[in-house]
Amino acid sequence: MRIIAGSKRGMKLLPPKNMETRPITDRAKEALFSVIFKYDMPADCVVGDLFCGTGSMGLECLSRGAKHATFIDQSAQVIDLLEKNISKAHFEAESKVIRGNVFKIGAPVGFEEPKYDLVFVDPPYVMARDTVQKSRLGRLLHLLCEQVRPGAIVIVRTHKRTQLEDQYGELKVIDERSWGSTSVTILRYEPGEQDDDE
Repeated sequence: MRIIAGSKRGMKLLPPKNMETRPITDRAKEALFSVIFKYDMPADCVVGDLFCGTGSMGLECLSRGAKHATFIDQSAQVIDLLEKNISKAHFEAESKVIRGNVFKIGAPVGFEEPKYDLVFVDPPYVMARDTVQKSRLGRLLHLLCEQVRPGAIVIVRTHKRTQLEDQYGELKVIDERSWGSTSVTILRYEPGEQDDDE
């Protein structure tokens, strides 16, 4: 598990030990960032890495020129490992770490802080099986509508058998990809584009 490209290319991340995390494989991450690049990201973006685990996605973004990354996870053990990876990459100044329940807080925006351009949502598979509007994941995606900028991209990682709805508030699905057992759904925040029947 490493940073694929950018200023920290090739840097190995400290791996999780005895934790219920699902680090994305290097191959899947490289393929995903090839897709993200088509949306002119992550350079100069404000990034949220939710259910961040080792911090692989947020650190990859910082290596590729993102302005800032906020990492959020509920586990104290995960946060400890994450902070070590941030320090190893020397990205302390560009990083913010929050310990909290992602389903309740989403990607918090502090006073006078910019909203997010790119958000990764990577909950444990068991927590993302239910994807209806009123599910935990559905409510989180509605919350993110208040925390991202117009045109922002939200990327949700689930098991390949999990299917998201077409729209959550003003977040609309624009792309879907699968690698192995992992499925990635890409949504864009489009204010004023909410369907009337939701």
